[in-house]
Amino acid sequence: MVDRRQVVLIMTDSQRWDMLNCYRQTGLKTPQLDRLAAGGVRFERAYTCQPVCGPARAALFTGTWPHANGSWANNLPPSADVRTVGQRLQAAGLRTAYIGKWHLDSHDYFGRGQCPDGWDPDYWYDMRNYVEELSPQDRWRSRQESTIQEGVSADFTFAHRCSNRAADFLERHGDEDFMLVVSYDEPHGPYLCPKEYYDLYADYDFPLSPNVHDNLADKPEHIRNWAGKRLEEDSRGFRIRRPEYFGCNTFVDAEIGRVLDAIDRRCPGAMVIYTSDHGHMELSHRLYIKGPAMYDEIARIPFIVRWPGHAPAGGVNPNPVSHIDVVPTILEYFGVADPGTLDGRSMLGSLPDPASRPNDAVFMEWGRLEVDHDGFGGFEPIRCIFDGRYKLVVNLLTSDELYDVQADPYEMTNLIGSADHAAIRDGLHDRLLAWMNDTRDAFRGYHWHTRPWRTDAPGITGTWHYTNGNRQRPTEASEPKMLDYDTGLPPASRVRQVQPRIEG
Repeated sequence: MVDRRQVVLIMTDSQRWDMLNCYRQTGLKTPQLDRLAAGGVRFERAYTCQPVCGPARAALFTGTWPHANGSWANNLPPSADVRTVGQRLQAAGLRTAYIGKWHLDSHDYFGRGQCPDGWDPDYWYDMRNYVEELSPQDRWRSRQESTIQEGVSADFTFAHRCSNRAADFLERHGDEDFMLVVSYDEPHGPYLCPKEYYDLYADYDFPLSPNVHDNLADKPEHIRNWAGKRLEEDSRGFRIRRPEYFGCNTFVDAEIGRVLDAIDRRCPGAMVIYTSDHGHMELSHRLYIKGPAMYDEIARIPFIVRWPGHAPAGGVNPNPVSHIDVVPTILEYFGVADPGTLDGRSMLGSLPDPASRPNDAVFMEWGRLEVDHDGFGGFEPIRCIFDGRYKLVVNLLTSDELYDVQADPYEMTNLIGSADHAAIRDGLHDRLLAWMNDTRDAFRGYHWHTRPWRTDAPGITGTWHYTNGNRQRPTEASEPKMLDYDTGLPPASRVRQVQPRIEG
């Protein structure tokens, strides 16, 4: 039997890490994802690159940070010279197919309905393709989340139609090398699924975490603004009763089960990667949905890898991992050379050992939710580092946060001003600033350095030429090399000191 190189990447939208029973037993039913975890490695501390749909996906599918690829808000597509994993694999002669929500073109949520370069047009199917299959009446009905949809069958839903196409791809191409992406919109609103799934949770309350009762006294100003009227409400009366959301969560689990069945039937040795783009606050810290914060409820995501014969079944890795490392991992799996322009690094070698630590730290960011409106605070630049225990969050326009996630898993006590933690805080801050420089963060500058608590930082006076550095991003081997401004020749180094220039 010929060994095949096959990857199926399955993705959901707005599915918190603890909405899977294999992560936390809350009463929610996710038997198919639990089955996947039982056959592979479950990562306990996996993080998105930015907890909002488009930027999260841009990082996941390009292996570059939102601040570098240009997609730092919804409705901002990656730059034309940024390549997706599909483009890289297709250039290497591999079959690639993408089925489901894309969210990486300028048409935001629904997409253009047009297959981008790098993917098989015979299988391309995004949310615009879905709604264009519906009558105007059904299109309207598919977007209503205020009432339970009587008479909605599974085959009416986007999830079911994605699963159908995925099963067809696997049936036809299960004996080839390939990468298949199956990207569900569910359990994102409008929570469309058959009524029997809603009924499972008609009388169900999701367990309240202690941080639901956070008074936000030590939280940044924009967080209190986001909480709004909930800040004055008696949290003892809070309930998380959302049968539509939790029902859709179990429904998409069942649809994923259909794809897993097809994998097990046609290509049982395939590597299966499952994740979500971000989570959902669900009243933690008195907040709702997602937005400009780095709390685990939205930044921490489920991440499971099943790789038969390599990754041990039932393995649990407790160390931090990031979506930024998915593309280099897939490229190494397929034997495709790293182009030298990726911001992550492969986790492939660590998969056989769940105790391994792929990263010393992971990073996260926020720019804004989307460019089409000014909700969710508008522009709220944030950079974050998490080393597996401590999480430092620099909220550029408000105040900052430091949490000992090991001792304080619900991120209730902000240690940013703690003298006992100053050395830890400043060390993380140095690493965060270095990361911003190393990755050519377009938003970097001295304001990230001169925080009120950073007593050894230089003052604003004299810091106009911050780091005095020129930091060009690497170019693809097939592209012309960048030239030095002063010589017109290729520079000896992409990172180099430059003299400040005054031009009249």
